[in-house]
Amino acid sequence: MKFFKDIVGAAWFKISSLNSFAILLRIGFGLVISKILAIYVGPAGMALVGNLRNFQTSLESFATLGFQNGIIKYTAQFKEDNEQFKKLISTVTITILTFMVLFGIGLFVFKEAITSYLFSSENEFEIIIKATIFSLPFYGFSLFFTSLINGLEKYKKVVYISIIGNIIGFVFSLFLVLNYNILGALLAMVLAPTANFFVAFFFVCKEIKLFQFITLKSFDKSILKNLSSYSAMALFSALTGPFIYIFLRNHLIDTAGIDTAGYWESMSRISSYYMLFVSSLMSMYFLPQLAISNGEETKSVFHNYFKTIVPVFLIGIIAIYFFRNIIISILFTAEFQPVSKLFFWQLMGDFFKVCSWILALHFLAKKQTLAYFVTEIFSYFTLISVGYFAINYFDAEGAVMAHAITYFCYFLVLLTYFRKQLF
Repeated sequence: MKFFKDIVGAAWFKISSLNSFAILLRIGFGLVISKILAIYVGPAGMALVGNLRNFQTSLESFATLGFQNGIIKYTAQFKEDNEQFKKLISTVTITILTFMVLFGIGLFVFKEAITSYLFSSENEFEIIIKATIFSLPFYGFSLFFTSLINGLEKYKKVVYISIIGNIIGFVFSLFLVLNYNILGALLAMVLAPTANFFVAFFFVCKEIKLFQFITLKSFDKSILKNLSSYSAMALFSALTGPFIYIFLRNHLIDTAGIDTAGYWESMSRISSYYMLFVSSLMSMYFLPQLAISNGEETKSVFHNYFKTIVPVFLIGIIAIYFFRNIIISILFTAEFQPVSKLFFWQLMGDFFKVCSWILALHFLAKKQTLAYFVTEIFSYFTLISVGYFAINYFDAEGAVMAHAITYFCYFLVLLTYFRKQLF
């Protein structure tokens, strides 16, 4: 009984309850889109969607120069200091705007090469990269505005942004997939998130007089320098992680065929749905808590996480494993049945990933750049080396084996590093 009382009484649970509707709505929409994708594009189309999804993950950090976690931290820190807060907003706005122009030009120049790498086609899907260039500023500033609201601890408004954005994105995605099949699915992934810009802009203007805060003279190099630590960490992960997954997926296509790669992507989509519950709490609750905590407070945050979040997650993935065949039949079609054999290793890897997340988040919250780089390089090296050889022998199952082995080793490394804060 004490275990359940601890969970219900926890601050994260109250935020999670508030956020649950938004997450369930997003998952519900995702389930419908997954079913439609399974019917209209099949496993082969799912593999292409996976490559674009990984590319978008990379762009998410590049769109804000990797400042997101830093924006949350310094907004929480400066929200009572009007002058510093003004400098923060001005510095981030001017920097992101300048970078967007340069980055957009770069994407345009190399659009053929990017299209070929992602889709093995130089012309057919080039419009996807052009659409990405168009949507990038909207996407970047929607993330910036949402991070500001998150740092101000206006959690309800963060949830509202998510709900409204998901509804608009779902309707838009449904229209494009039903009318344009695989091209529509890819366009929807790129264009649908731009709806969040208008929603986030509306809510951030309710909190602060945004345009009065943005002035050229308020640009502060010292704030930019502080944010650069977050930028270096986030951009490294944004550049390395997604492209390793694209590399492994392309290797799987070459080794076992595009349908097999589609099975792996389908498993990844299922994983992304249930991982939403934890990842949303990471940015919304635990990052701000770690940013302002020290010593015993940090230990308390860690203990709270392992006593409540981890057991709940473990119960959830055990249930998912036993109902995996039902989940596949609901989400996909009969031709996706081979996905069933991927669940064990994927769920095991996700368990160790969740155990690792809170510890890795401490690196970001406290700007421990060197430790972050060393552990990330270790995990990526493990993933690409184990993944490459495991795929040669076990096809898609080798990819999820590599996922489990990587996060098990990563967790052991972090456990050793943070042993004093944990024990």
